[in-house]
Order: sequence, then C-alpha cells, then structure tokens
Amino acid sequence: MSQFSHFNEQGRAKMVDISDKSSTVRTAVAASSVRMIKEVFHKIQQREIGKGDVLSVAQVAGIMAAKQTSTIIPMCHPLALKGVDISFDWEEDGNAHILNIQVQVKTKGSTGVEMEALTSASVCALTVYDMCKAIDKGMIIGPTYLIEKTGGKNGDFHRASDI
Repeated sequence: MSQFSHFNEQGRAKMVDISDKSSTVRTAVAASSVRMIKEVFHKIQQREIGKGDVLSVAQVAGIMAAKQTSTIIPMCHPLALKGVDISFDWEEDGNAHILNIQVQVKTKGSTGVEMEALTSASVCALTVYDMCKAIDKGMIIGPTYLIEKTGGKNGDFHRASDI
C-alpha cells in the first residue's frame, strides 16, 4: 500500500513525511458566507450585537483558526504561517443579506495552506453565527470552498468560477 501516501504498510492512516519536499512560497484563498435576515445585517452594521463587534471578533477568530488548523484536522502538519488576511463584503438577495468571507493564507514551507484557509473561512462564518444566533437561528452558512492555491509540486489551482 506504499503508493498511497497517507497510508502506512499496514494500510493505516499516517501523517505524510514532507521532509524531502522543497520549501516554497505557498498561498491559498478560500471563501465562505453567512446568509441572514435584514435585522441581523443592520445590527452587525450598527454594532448593536450584544456580544460585540461581530466582524472584528470573526476576523480574530479566523486568524486564530488558521494558526490552529493542525490541532483539529488530524493529518495536517503544523505550519509557520507568514500571513493571514481576511476580508468581508455584503450582498443583498431579496429580504436576505449575505456576508461573504474571503481568507488568504501564506507560508513558505514544504506543504500547502489550503486547509488553513478553509478552516479560517469556516470559523469566521461560525463565529458570526454564534454571535448573532440569539436574533436569527435560521442563518445559513456556506458554501465554503477553495478559490485558488499556489506553490508546491502539484502546481497551482484556480477555480474556474464562483460557486
């Protein structure tokens, strides 16, 4: 079973040995979203949510999540991240408002940062939900997806179109 890099000779999961891989600059961009009612949107905009400034807290939570990805995703390697940048923008869809979250993660190392970007985007969305659920438990999170990644032996990936 040695041709499967995530399995040992007994067919059991293992953390891949990346010691022979070159250290290169690697980036990943991921996205998620939170769909909510107009009331939640207005309260976030006016900073009237009782738990605090929702976007500031979500941004910090996303950065923390990127840094801690290897502690919650079993086969992820701990990485020395060089940067995490999170941005938010809003769109209106009928009576609903959608918070779009985009995360860019960067490192120089032997493995990619896709999981860190995806984890960060997910935790940002979950934090928004947590802070606003007293007003609207019906918020919808997602989709969460990889937009692009650069660097590494498998080359670059660029999503053909938004989800």
